[in-house]
Amino acid sequence: MASGENKLIERLRSAGISRAAIRAAWPSWWTDEAGATPSGRAELRFALARRLGLEPKPLLGERVEFVWDDDVKFKHLSAGDEGQRAALSSFGMSVGRLLLRATAGPPTRTVSSDALRDAILRGSRFVDLQSLLAACWALGVPVIHLRVFPLEAKSMHAMVVGMDGRFAVLLGKDAAYPAPVAFTLAHELGHVMLNHLAEAPALVDVQDPARFHDSDSQEREADQFALMLLTGSPEPDIQTNLSSFNSPTLAAAVLAASGEYGVEPGTLALCLAYRRNAWAVAMSSLRFIYKERKRASDEVNQIAETELDWSLLNDEGAHFLRNVMFGKDD
Repeated sequence: MASGENKLIERLRSAGISRAAIRAAWPSWWTDEAGATPSGRAELRFALARRLGLEPKPLLGERVEFVWDDDVKFKHLSAGDEGQRAALSSFGMSVGRLLLRATAGPPTRTVSSDALRDAILRGSRFVDLQSLLAACWALGVPVIHLRVFPLEAKSMHAMVVGMDGRFAVLLGKDAAYPAPVAFTLAHELGHVMLNHLAEAPALVDVQDPARFHDSDSQEREADQFALMLLTGSPEPDIQTNLSSFNSPTLAAAVLAASGEYGVEPGTLALCLAYRRNAWAVAMSSLRFIYKERKRASDEVNQIAETELDWSLLNDEGAHFLRNVMFGKDD
């Protein structure tokens, strides 16, 4: 790679953009021959600007300026995260808008949590990750997991991006079992349905909404939406006759009680963890509840790959989105 391109990469890295994100955004047409011409070098910078959410003109002068910096709404943003918000905002907005271009449709229809739960339960025993993903796509809300992340150290749990009355969800935190991801997705869908993006193009949940409790009214509302959708109550009263429990006994209890409550067993374990502040035991119990470990991101992105209309993207847009969803190793 020529010294000019190495210098460009150094500039992007100094702005906080991860090597993985730069590799994912790097155009497939790039060759040494393209780098030998002024037009090729300029087009490289325009391509990276489009993919990473950067202002293109400053990049021609080797300066990095983000397009979306102060517009995006952040939840649970600490002082240590402040310097990362521009990279998170701009990368997420770029990816989210690509998703929405690949899922053409009318503005997202608002649906209450109880109505959506009733609709899902007509074809599914529980509201679980798989049925929730199906509902999101049916509503025209694309969902992917970010296999490539804009920062070297992940600092975003999930993000909702809006464009022309439509919304996309980007999941940043993976899990070996579906229940934690199902709650995150239900929470983000709550932000959409409760119109929490009315004054912002996107909303970022930096921390896990299931474990982070504060006075933010929108976060409480999204939590209640998620709980109503997943359990049938915004404040589920999960009772157990176990005075104490370990991972195997908790798993056995929720597997036996899930039919009575009409709640997916892993979600039921997390609800009890919330009530008893027993997160470590609940998370450990998931390995006894589910037959096998499987990255939730695999299921999320496999469904997305079949649901997206790739023909609506140009070759480079599709190339970038696939890199973000499935990683780029070379």
